[in-house]
Amino acid sequence: MLKRISFLGLTCLMSVGVFAQNPSIIPIPSKAVYGKGAYNLNKSIIIAGPKNEALASTYANLTDKLTRIAGKKVQWLYDQSSVASLAAIRFKLNANPDASLGNEGYQLVSDVKGVQITANKPAGLFYGIQTLMQLLPKEIESSQAVTGVNWKVPYAQITDNPRFAWRGMMLDVARHFFTKDEVKRFIDEMVAYKYNVLHWHLTDDEGWRLEIKSLPNLTKKGAWNVKKEGHFTSFSKPLPDEPRTYGGFYTQEDIKEIIKYGQERFVNIMPEIDVPGHSMAAIASYPELSCTPEAVNYQVISGEPFIDWSHGHPEALQDNTLCPANEKVYTFLEKVMGEVSQLFPFEYIHMGGDECPKNYWDKNPQILAMRKELGLKNSQEVQAHFVRLLEKIISSKGKRMMGWDEILEGGGLPKNTAVMSWRGMDGGIQAAKDGHEVVMTPNNHVYIDLMQGDKAIEPPVYKTVRLRDSYAFNPVPAGVDAKLVKGGQANLWSEQLFNYRHLQYMTYPRSFAVAEALWSEPANRNWDNFVGRVEAHMARFDVAQKKYAPSMYEPIIDVKRNANGELTVLLSTEISGLTIHYSFDHSFPDQFYPEAKGSVVVPKDATVMKIVTYRGNKAMGRTIDLTVADMIKRAK
Repeated sequence: MLKRISFLGLTCLMSVGVFAQNPSIIPIPSKAVYGKGAYNLNKSIIIAGPKNEALASTYANLTDKLTRIAGKKVQWLYDQSSVASLAAIRFKLNANPDASLGNEGYQLVSDVKGVQITANKPAGLFYGIQTLMQLLPKEIESSQAVTGVNWKVPYAQITDNPRFAWRGMMLDVARHFFTKDEVKRFIDEMVAYKYNVLHWHLTDDEGWRLEIKSLPNLTKKGAWNVKKEGHFTSFSKPLPDEPRTYGGFYTQEDIKEIIKYGQERFVNIMPEIDVPGHSMAAIASYPELSCTPEAVNYQVISGEPFIDWSHGHPEALQDNTLCPANEKVYTFLEKVMGEVSQLFPFEYIHMGGDECPKNYWDKNPQILAMRKELGLKNSQEVQAHFVRLLEKIISSKGKRMMGWDEILEGGGLPKNTAVMSWRGMDGGIQAAKDGHEVVMTPNNHVYIDLMQGDKAIEPPVYKTVRLRDSYAFNPVPAGVDAKLVKGGQANLWSEQLFNYRHLQYMTYPRSFAVAEALWSEPANRNWDNFVGRVEAHMARFDVAQKKYAPSMYEPIIDVKRNANGELTVLLSTEISGLTIHYSFDHSFPDQFYPEAKGSVVVPKDATVMKIVTYRGNKAMGRTIDLTVADMIKRAK
């Protein structure tokens, strides 16, 4: 008999450590009741489900896990007969749809009779299977056969459906190229947490990544730059004799294969062609797209600085913009959007529109003449004019346009255009007030390429977004018509992502938090509850040998000077249950060293403070070396 107690109420009574032993589903389901006991999977398993082409890949993946990893013998029955009702695992599509489940919801029941997942649509069964995988022991995440595991499913009654239809992740493959197989892997990893949109950033200053057959130079020249290692955006300028062999692109056949792979996992793929800024790869391929004569000498950027941000807005040291006064640009965009629209079935094409430097535009004779002819007051209105012309091109291909919130500047944005708000929520709020559909992606919550802990230990980026910041994400701010908010997404820019292992490190666990913000109702969400589930999933990642960041265990550091002018360090933790220990003598602190409680005064002759966190007798996270030189800079 299942206990009649709400899931949230149950977990609120438990400590993080105890909760980690109970079912830890991310994102948290709408309703879940867990009972005592579990259904044991026998050596031979019958699985029954509807024969459905949309689920063929899902069924195959489930069979592979159960046979290759768990060592089970699996037999499939593709009907709902009385024999099938005896199956250990049963999938069912409702003959009469349950309105409460919608297109992506599901019900999962695990009891003495086995496991049954019911849904209105194949997508619902797919998400129910993702939950089933999380209910199985963590060893199911292994890449090799595992022995000695009691393969069982906890008794549960789960009814679940998403808060938002748009649950996206953005992958930037332009700054650093990721292979076709790596993109597929990224899709597999995102759908495990019920994401359903891949926003694919395919073009930028550092590379053009998709084949456009009518414009072969885009991949012949635009897909390649000079390999550099170090800190992106601070590299030396490539020398003329350095080989431009680093990069890559996807053929149109590759694109079709990846789209099909996504469709089999209920993922829509939205391409982004970033214009009119972020276009150096296109201009290096076809210099006639620029209004700047020296563009004939431009090369694809290799990570060297070429934008000045010291003014609070981008000013180009080299003109990386398509020329809005050049008819050749619109002919180019007709060709590009024509081929892109034929390749991608998704209803939206993202046109970028962000961070467009206008210092070249402000003095260019062609653009100044266009401004005078059309009565455009400034370069913001020039970009707005460009956006309107591009929207006509995209609409003529049977697609809808989406862009970053800069496309609101200059006015006159076509009503059919959707806005993706990244500079906080304000752009999305304004867009919704103007009647536009909105996808919320505020950088202070969901930019998962930013540092996730203290800069003394994290790979350096310009800003920190901690796990708790991501968990605080609410896509519908006060005063906004919720019907216009399509959802949100986690954005992963790749300037500092040189390999897939580091991609995983930046993605997890923050993408868990964003997944829950997009799937789960706010009333079901609780920070301490979430932390316990994150720890359980970290254990699953250990089995899978996937990389993740331990930053949530590491301290938040605040350095100031006290009234006496002494440096003081205030240390706090993002999660509860940790103690912080430190040393100033270059030795490595452990749980027997002084504990930081309140502000710690830095001895006048110290040169470094070593800091570590503990839970009981176990070290958590990594030891941080905070130099006094760094403290002095922070105190200023």
